[in-house]
Amino acid sequence: MDLQSDPEFQNLDVAFVSIAFDDAEQQSSAISEYEISNVPMLVDADHSVSKAYDVLKWAVGTGEPGHTFILVDAQGEIAWVRDYGSPQLPNPVMYVPPLDLIKQIRENLES
Repeated sequence: MDLQSDPEFQNLDVAFVSIAFDDAEQQSSAISEYEISNVPMLVDADHSVSKAYDVLKWAVGTGEPGHTFILVDAQGEIAWVRDYGSPQLPNPVMYVPPLDLIKQIRENLES
């Protein structure tokens, strides 16, 4: 996974967590397939986390959230939200270059 291993991302001192509707078995397969390490993979089977963070408004065709990044500050408040895979966007993407994310996260950490 490009982002988790990027030294600039590591220097941000933020935690990275993946939350998906996929069950544990499916996530386990993805962990192996994409060589994911050191990233907690959480199951949102009842969609309560996705609803709480209001990311279902950007759901893809399957009803699942797209590639949405949420930055939660030390007080537990949402500091930044960005969805990249929304079908409502003119150019939805499934991959965001780490440097783009790092820049946006850094800017929002400083504000």
